[in-house]
Amino acid sequence: MRYIVFTSLFVLGMGCKSEVPKAAADAPAKIVKKAELETAGLKEKVEKKVVAKKVEVPAKVATVGKAAPAFTLKDQDGKEHTLADLKGSIVVLEWTSPSCPYVVRHYDSKTMSNTFSKFPAGKVKWLAIDSSNFVEPEKSAAWKKEQGFDYPVLQDKDGKVGQSYAAKTTPHMYVIDAKGVLRYSGAIDDNPHGDKKEGITNYVETTVNTLLAGKELEKTTTKPYGCGVKYASK
Repeated sequence: MRYIVFTSLFVLGMGCKSEVPKAAADAPAKIVKKAELETAGLKEKVEKKVVAKKVEVPAKVATVGKAAPAFTLKDQDGKEHTLADLKGSIVVLEWTSPSCPYVVRHYDSKTMSNTFSKFPAGKVKWLAIDSSNFVEPEKSAAWKKEQGFDYPVLQDKDGKVGQSYAAKTTPHMYVIDAKGVLRYSGAIDDNPHGDKKEGITNYVETTVNTLLAGKELEKTTTKPYGCGVKYASK
């Protein structure tokens, strides 16, 4: 009898499987899946940050053959001048500082105003820019009146525009064509010491006349000379 009971119990035990509830069985898989998703999400965020750093665009710096950096500056009288508004005209930019001996020499000999006066009216715009940390509109206005030139003196006291053009000296000249492309950067002429009395090549005059004639430029850069631009300290 005992044998029969034991055998029956054994048979019953073999025939019945121990079942774990489905929710409990799926729990480890769900935990693993959640961890995988969290890891993937974190990885995606990191990758996005890396990509964002890679595509970050640095501040634009003037390059011959490329679009000239945009700017808006006020002149000695408080009037705003925006480079984009001058498209359709050739624009000459002259970095200046009235206290610089090189600038004094050129203004005493009327280099800038004489050069500007040779160009057809309306086709060429001339903008002087003072990026000195000590520039004041009242002083620029007094200097302009004293010298008797017609173009404005733009105030760039914080030096942002000067630095975007990498202006190094006063004077430092730039010529922008009618489409807004920088076509020349460098000196006003090949007479840095002022000792040449004849045979002087005026680079700005040559560049502008060549552009007006629709011809290719032979020289697009020269080494500027003058006093260093006195930028504001950072």
